[in-house]
Amino acid sequence: MATITQTVSDVQQSLPAVYSQTPESKHDLPWADLVTLDLSQFDAPGGKQKLANQLRDAVHNVGFFYISNFGISQEEVDRQFAICKEVFDLPTEEKLKHRADLENGNYNGYRPQGSIEVFPGLRDNVEMYNLFKFIPQLERSQPDVITQNRADIEKVQRHIAQGIIPKLLTLISIVLELPEDYLSNGHKYDDLSDCHLRYMIYHARTPEENAKYQNIYSRGHTDFGSLTLLFRQPIAALQVLMPNGEWKWVKPHPGSITVNIADVLQFWTAGYLKSSIHRVVAPPDDQAHLDRLGLLYFLRPSHDLSLKTVDSPVLERLGLLKDSDDGAADIKAGDWVRTRVKGNLDKAVPGGRKEQTVLGGVKVKYYD
Repeated sequence: MATITQTVSDVQQSLPAVYSQTPESKHDLPWADLVTLDLSQFDAPGGKQKLANQLRDAVHNVGFFYISNFGISQEEVDRQFAICKEVFDLPTEEKLKHRADLENGNYNGYRPQGSIEVFPGLRDNVEMYNLFKFIPQLERSQPDVITQNRADIEKVQRHIAQGIIPKLLTLISIVLELPEDYLSNGHKYDDLSDCHLRYMIYHARTPEENAKYQNIYSRGHTDFGSLTLLFRQPIAALQVLMPNGEWKWVKPHPGSITVNIADVLQFWTAGYLKSSIHRVVAPPDDQAHLDRLGLLYFLRPSHDLSLKTVDSPVLERLGLLKDSDDGAADIKAGDWVRTRVKGNLDKAVPGGRKEQTVLGGVKVKYYD
């Protein structure tokens, strides 16, 4: 597999020489049956159409799929996990110096543990550090471990944005029978948007705490932007809601990235592309005592793009264009993302928040 770098820098002595992933759970869990796209086929003769054909059912019915051969080596992925761990090992007062402006809908920077009320009186167990694109308009203060490793971080971030995302958006455009660059044009690296690489950690709870939280780390939800990419980590916890209403576990396949469709693509396609409903639960008992690190990339559209339904021949044939007046046409993508970030800080309601109005009467739902 081609890689974005030939060697990993060894300048930063504070990082572990080798980052070791945790062994997978020994439990045979009810795994979701998801398609895997081999991106090495993308430039082969007929490869794009073949991959788009594989993708069509996944993006319409489930909203989740895997990709492989995406051009980043396991060594490079593990280095990002090492940086991630180093960030969360920092003293709390140091991390808080770089806190994101959450109250104004900005995720750029650190989000402390306990920022969200999962159930009344019960706060979440997750910390995040979000690294927005390294462009002048989005620069901000960073901890030393980020600054010292910026070159490695930016190489990975740029490869995702410029080497993986355009291929996925091309395939989705083909599914919609649109020009191949149709969706990519609203997702350029230099565009002002809230795209970001995320370091994340779910802190393990005791069995008693898990029972109190109904074994839920993060309630069922959809993501805000266009696509979410989750790099493989072996602690089982992610579940997706299948079309038949069952929650299925998402298996952490070696050498894969898990991808899910998010809100903006659902808006643009009048629901034809499914913004997947997913949640994070307490891991199985052989992993439940472990903190769960995460490395993700969140693709957001340019701030000034409308959420109006796109003029796709597929949507026209299905009659979705004439029924697409869902209130989203007058909403800008940047406003949607920022408002959803702010909405995440709202208090939970007794019995769990089931629905929330975001903008222009458009609502989102939450699931247990």
